[in-house]
Amino acid sequence: MNTETDWVYRVFEPHGSQGWRPYGSDPERWQGAITASDSPEGAKYAIGRIVGDLMTEWGRIGLHHAMHVRVFLWHEEAGDTEDANFIVELRPRSDIDAA
Repeated sequence: MNTETDWVYRVFEPHGSQGWRPYGSDPERWQGAITASDSPEGAKYAIGRIVGDLMTEWGRIGLHHAMHVRVFLWHEEAGDTEDANFIVELRPRSDIDAA
């Protein structure tokens, strides 16, 4: 039986020696929950949607604004970043416009 669950996510950006802080000028936009199957495929779907949203945002504002981020994904409810079920790190190339 394929049940559904919430995959809770937050996106963070580097903040120098202080570690990581919520991403963007509107951090509320980059946290939330995605309902998908309660399986590794559901987690992959959720991560794919978040990364797709980031890519769309960067394409809209200009790829030179793409930045290093980490996407943290928890099963059902957010916790500490160390307790995330999945962590995806994106490091866009700095010379992407030159390509």
